[in-house]
Parts: sequence; structure tokens; C-alpha cells
Amino acid sequence: MKQLYLRFTATLNKPDLAILLLRITYGLLIFHGWHKLHDGLGGIQGMLAGYGIPAFVAYGVIIGEVIAPVMMMLGIFTRLAALSAAATMVVAWLMVGIHHTFALSPVGAWAIEDIVYYFMAAIVIALYGSGRYSVMSNPLYR
Repeated sequence: MKQLYLRFTATLNKPDLAILLLRITYGLLIFHGWHKLHDGLGGIQGMLAGYGIPAFVAYGVIIGEVIAPVMMMLGIFTRLAALSAAATMVVAWLMVGIHHTFALSPVGAWAIEDIVYYFMAAIVIALYGSGRYSVMSNPLYR
């Protein structure tokens, strides 16, 4: 039984593939950014203005929700991109989620779980890097 378990775990021990799958999955955040690009930054700028934040910060949303996810998927400056995306999730929580931090959604889920999951996944990616499967060949820059 022990040998079978060891063989099983050795088969699944694929950290580079795991981080690639996590990076690709995180990259789906690009749909949030695409929506903002498609509709224009006016809505985000208006929301930021309501919080007293300068309108140019809306461009940070594009960095965190479009550019950073693409960079993470490709493995280009992955750690920097991941930290940028994590910072975007902190801003998202402060702007739209802070009042829902201890609330449940209508279906019983944690109201801010999507923000927290994206934030934590970005932190994991920042700590691990891109792994072997990356466009950049130098591990120090992945």
C-alpha cells in the first residue's frame, strides 16, 4: 500500500505544471479588465472620484486586470505582475468589498471570496514565480 501511495504522489508531484495552471487560471481575470476597457474607463474613474481618488488611478486597474494577467500567463516578470495584481485586489476590496467583508452573498458564499481568492492566488504566484514553463528563460526574472 505504501509503495502504491508513493507512486501515486510521485505521479502528481508536478509543481511547474501546477503553477502554470494557476497562472493560466489567474489570467482569466483579463475578462474583468477587458470589460472595463470595452466600456471605457469613465465608469471606473467616476467610482474612484466618489472615493476622492484621482482619475488617473483607473489606469492602474488596466495594469492590474489586463497587463499583469497576460504577463503572468506568459511568465514574463511574473512576480512583479503578480504583486501588481494583488495590489489591484486590495484596491478592489477597499472600494467595493470592505463593507461586505463579514457578509454572505444571497447564495451563502462569502461576499468577497472572489477578491480574496484572486488576492491569495496572486500572492502564491509572487512567492513561487513562474516555474519552468515560462516565456522568459532566466529564472531570476520569471
